[in-house]
Amino acid sequence: MGAHEITVIYDGQCQLCQNSISWVGKKLVITALDFHSTDLAQFQLSTEQCSREVFVITEGKRYSGAQAVAFLLKVRGNTVLATLLTISGPVGRTGYRWVAGNRNSWPVKALSRILEN
Repeated sequence: MGAHEITVIYDGQCQLCQNSISWVGKKLVITALDFHSTDLAQFQLSTEQCSREVFVITEGKRYSGAQAVAFLLKVRGNTVLATLLTISGPVGRTGYRWVAGNRNSWPVKALSRILEN
């Protein structure tokens, strides 16, 4: 992997995940891999792990969940949002887990629609 390559392993069957990847990809060059069709062993990840949260692998580091989202926001240029998510600590992680566990709820669907634009 090159020094600045960013690999994102996400749920390609989730609309919010797809829209988020598209939104990030408008400003960043990333390799987006749907965990359903990726050999996860090469990343030392399991299907169970990837079904719960997104993973970002870059420069020999691995980020997951809210930390992965904060990393992508930061390198995309959304530093205020990245900082807020990072300093919110447990609140940000809880929020991420709620969104991941409630993908069919109206707030998550609304967020997904916002990212489409």
